[in-house]
Amino acid sequence: MRQPAEVAFAEELDALIRADKDPKPPGWRLSPRSVLTYIVGGKVGTRTILPKYVGNDRVVQIAISTLVTDRALLLIGEPGTAKSWLSEHLAAAINGDSTKVIQGTAGTTEEQVRYTWNYAMLIANGPSNDALIKSPIYHAMEQGSLARFEEITRCASEVQDAMISLLSEKRLSIPELSTELPAAKGFSVIATANTRDRGVNDMSAALKRRFNIVVLPTPAKIETEIEIVTNRVKELSADLSLRSEIPSEDSIEQIVTIFRELRQGQTLDGKNKVKTPSGVLSTAEAISLLAGSMALAGNFGDGSVSAEDLAAGLQGAIVRDEEKDKVVWAEYLKNVVKKRGSAWRSLYTACEEHNG
Repeated sequence: MRQPAEVAFAEELDALIRADKDPKPPGWRLSPRSVLTYIVGGKVGTRTILPKYVGNDRVVQIAISTLVTDRALLLIGEPGTAKSWLSEHLAAAINGDSTKVIQGTAGTTEEQVRYTWNYAMLIANGPSNDALIKSPIYHAMEQGSLARFEEITRCASEVQDAMISLLSEKRLSIPELSTELPAAKGFSVIATANTRDRGVNDMSAALKRRFNIVVLPTPAKIETEIEIVTNRVKELSADLSLRSEIPSEDSIEQIVTIFRELRQGQTLDGKNKVKTPSGVLSTAEAISLLAGSMALAGNFGDGSVSAEDLAAGLQGAIVRDEEKDKVVWAEYLKNVVKKRGSAWRSLYTACEEHNG
């Protein structure tokens, strides 16, 4: 359904590689400056490089500089702050391969981090290289490239602890074969962690010391968030072949405004406090809401996103806890949206009908 970043943006990466004259660290396809251009956007000759991350450029510079050193990188932040998105694009730009991924869950085991075995071959012939099943981190150590560890804090403590020696010694012991694998130059790990969902276990202090931690903030300005949402909705519309027009600028601004106010617990002008619902209401959820509204309009409407389409998405995004959130949403509609005049009237009416 979605191509990896190195495939989707292959032309941009090729243009940057051809134009890159700066020195490259071991194992890197691009210099740090060119990686920054790929991530935040810019020009290469006559070609425009689209921004992949909209926010503070300094944050991206720190992340890239970390990966030049021998320290691993931990991206943390609220849900929807583009941690996984930035992780993928960093790996795509640096190595041309963003697919060495471990997805952290409560069921992730230490073997998935290190290596496991083809047990049929193991029983038949004993331990051998042919029977060894290598993890993404094993492959990254062999090749001197980046591995990604998504939602590392959702893993059990013993799984997290398996990373300590790998990041400290940069060697992976394989006692069954009486050998060990030294990491080739260029090896590192980009991990992500969610500040809202503490997961199964917090990271130990020992593991945190092995990472340089970069906090990805929520967009500081509404204009930045609107730009992020607009660009991603356009990309999703093309990728998913949604048979609908892109929502109007006013519609996107209204959705982002609602999300920001409910997330922050006050109106944008700071004059009124509002109750916050149980959901996170991240930028990523605003993007999904608008894409869903486009799907409704394209398949069951006239192809133009209406207030009813937006209201349906808002109801599902905001009212997660039927008892609490329905009251919060009703109060916000009555005390804030209703008072915003004619520009908001159709959205208010549609939302009232859905929440009723």
